[in-house]
Amino acid sequence: MNRLVLWVWGTFIGLSSVTLLLTNSVSLSVGLAAMAAGCVWLSTVRVTDQWRRRADAFSAAARGLMVDPGVYLGSGEDPISLAREMQTAAIVNRDNARKLAVLRAVIDGMAEGVWITSEDGTVVEHNNALKEFLYTGQEIVGHRPRDIVGNAELQTAVEKACREGHSSRLELNVDGVRPYVLSVHVSPLGRELGGSSAVFFDVTELRRLEKVRKDFVANVSHELRTPITAIRGYAETLQSGAIKDPLAAPKMVDIIHRQSERLSELVEDLLELSRLESRQIQLAEKPVDLNEATQRALEAVRPKARVRGTSIHVHLAPGIFALGDQRAIEQIVLNLVDNAVKYSPPNGHVDLSASVRDSHVELRVKDDGPGIEARHLSRIFERFYRVDKGRSREMGGTGLGLSIVKHLVTTMKGDVRCESAPGQGSTFFVELPMPDPEHPAPPAPGAPEIDAARSTT
Repeated sequence: MNRLVLWVWGTFIGLSSVTLLLTNSVSLSVGLAAMAAGCVWLSTVRVTDQWRRRADAFSAAARGLMVDPGVYLGSGEDPISLAREMQTAAIVNRDNARKLAVLRAVIDGMAEGVWITSEDGTVVEHNNALKEFLYTGQEIVGHRPRDIVGNAELQTAVEKACREGHSSRLELNVDGVRPYVLSVHVSPLGRELGGSSAVFFDVTELRRLEKVRKDFVANVSHELRTPITAIRGYAETLQSGAIKDPLAAPKMVDIIHRQSERLSELVEDLLELSRLESRQIQLAEKPVDLNEATQRALEAVRPKARVRGTSIHVHLAPGIFALGDQRAIEQIVLNLVDNAVKYSPPNGHVDLSASVRDSHVELRVKDDGPGIEARHLSRIFERFYRVDKGRSREMGGTGLGLSIVKHLVTTMKGDVRCESAPGQGSTFFVELPMPDPEHPAPPAPGAPEIDAARSTT
């Protein structure tokens, strides 16, 4: 029964009982009064229960919980409808706050720097990476680009994005302990939002690799041009009649032969270096006997040493093993000793030694050549880098030997460095990891012991 009907019936019965009481019908008046009281009580309970449920609905809406669908809504501006609208708004706000927090976490986790500016070009927001890129100790928010970076081109790009809706790209060079090259993409946020956004990309390594590639192409072209020019020139001379000259012809043929060998060595070294850099060569990780690897490498360099009268002194204790690839270690020793022989004076001396230090083996190759100035030491392992370009080409070097050594050592998780001074020779140090002590390398079967000191010429 509707609460309004109960109120009407209660009022009617109450009036009837008063009328009957005035007409001296006491029993009937008492009965009607009781009925009226019952109707009023029942309607009061219904109203009280409805308002209690409404109060619960408001409380649930305030906490963002679901509202009881059985709560009476009524018509017009019902408070329960308002409660449900409040609940919906609370849920939407909570979802928006969560999405905003997730978006903020993603932007702060980006490796690229990001900032947002207002319509007048003032920075209003940025992520953590941007401050690291710009090396600035001042506050970024509230300042304009020219005050932060000091770059007029960036300021102009931000102004165009804000006023004209124009997107642009530019590069910034940021000085500091470690200089950066940043590529910046500036774009408008849109007509509804106003302002602009800028994304900063670190392209330092990319630009360095581009420079290395350009230098490499230029160096390869130069290195190839020299032997090819010599071969072509002497071949044309022979074709024009010099082949009949019994004195000049053999010399020219010898030069062509030597230049073709140099060209072949250069191509082989380029292919070897390319395979190493592209990781096409899989190096083994096995215990390698340094005495055995040294002996094999020295066999290839002994003829050149004899021609120059260079003595090679080897100081290796028996039983020294390194963890790596047998052929790679032989190549390392060969390249270093070959360089030492080349740059040592006639009748010079080259010392090869090795020792165990902590968890690695240190191999040393020392010569008594002219030495290297300190300004060259950090670059001697670069491709085609030559301290004395004229002398290097005269000796037939390709300029790739030390670069190959560097790549081989690095691939085997080792390190290589050089210590030198003008007039005091050079010493190359190669550090390689040792085999696991719990699984020592077995001695090479039938391998003869090598004396602690021996000399080969």
